[in-house]
Amino acid sequence: MKKYIALILIINSFLFILPSGIYGEQIPEMQVHFIDVGQGDSILIQTPLNRTILIDAGPPKAGEKIVSYLEKLHIDKIDLFIATHPDIDHIGGILKVMKTIEVEEILDTGKLHPTKTFANYISEIRKQKIPVKIAEKNVPIEIDPMVTIDVWNAYERYKNNNKSSIVLKVTYGDVDFLLMSDVEQQQEKAFLKEYDVRAEILKVAHHGSKTSSSLNYLKAVNPEVAILTYSKENNYGHPVNRVIENLYKVDAMIYSTAALGNVVIHTDGTQYFIIPEKNPIHKFLEVAG
Repeated sequence: MKKYIALILIINSFLFILPSGIYGEQIPEMQVHFIDVGQGDSILIQTPLNRTILIDAGPPKAGEKIVSYLEKLHIDKIDLFIATHPDIDHIGGILKVMKTIEVEEILDTGKLHPTKTFANYISEIRKQKIPVKIAEKNVPIEIDPMVTIDVWNAYERYKNNNKSSIVLKVTYGDVDFLLMSDVEQQQEKAFLKEYDVRAEILKVAHHGSKTSSSLNYLKAVNPEVAILTYSKENNYGHPVNRVIENLYKVDAMIYSTAALGNVVIHTDGTQYFIIPEKNPIHKFLEVAG
């Protein structure tokens, strides 16, 4: 069944690349990079006015890859690092990043976590004296006047790490990115009551876990594109069949970092196009073989 799912993801990606509407040169553009860090999240946003935002940094072993990825883009400074929550698959790689590339400011949940990874993260912040802000629900992130970044979820007492994840809606012109981190269906229900959840691009919550992505919620978001971030070798069964089925029920085109590597979305605020690192046809042949 897992091979079947992987095959569908690749075919679906191939179908979507062709009609995605590459537009003529228009500047400024925004780029959103979903970096393949294996089982974890790391998202780089290059805003229209050339501000750099790194959201999460995957597990510890992903640190070197993220640094290499940033260096290839000639990025020597992160204007804002956002730690959506303190799980190892989201902050593990940031230690290497902080030691190699200048980080101007950090937005954190403020939730403590009794792990060595979290302790090392805090220690490096203190050592470098990096300014830290605590995310607050409904307090937007102001980093580029051309982009709206709204915070929909942040830490509250008695919430676990996943339920405390920072959820962001990033809007440039007419194009919306909904970045769900690892929140669960409880938060999805609250979002339906509080916000306009519609978005063209959805970063699927919790790597496609059974805890998230209810059909009602996905219908309301009505995404054109769904990004799944996970490793083929994960021990959690991500993504579960129900989530894949729900995404197909809402006609979302699925891009998987496990199948396609890094996925980059370019937008001028009106249209967008998607460039996966790996050729979907080659991946199709690999699976078929």
